Amino acid sequence: MNDTQRCPACGASNRCSLADPRTAAQACWCYSVSIAAEVLEALPVEQRNKACLCPACAQVLEQLEAAKPVGER
Repeated sequence: MNDTQRCPACGASNRCSLADPRTAAQACWCYSVSIAAEVLEALPVEQRNKACLCPACAQVLEQLEAAKPVGER
């Protein structure tokens, strides 16, 4: 899969702001979380560093929720 807007693990939207021309000037959500090396290493070599994982496959949903302002949770 070579679609930079799709998660290489599941094919869902990866919500990467850098891959979307409309939001490419904004920092990606992945800049504010810590993704375990084991998660990235689980991807086949040919899929690494091609597109962002989605938050679910990156296993960072809890980190993203905790980073939201209190009124948005």
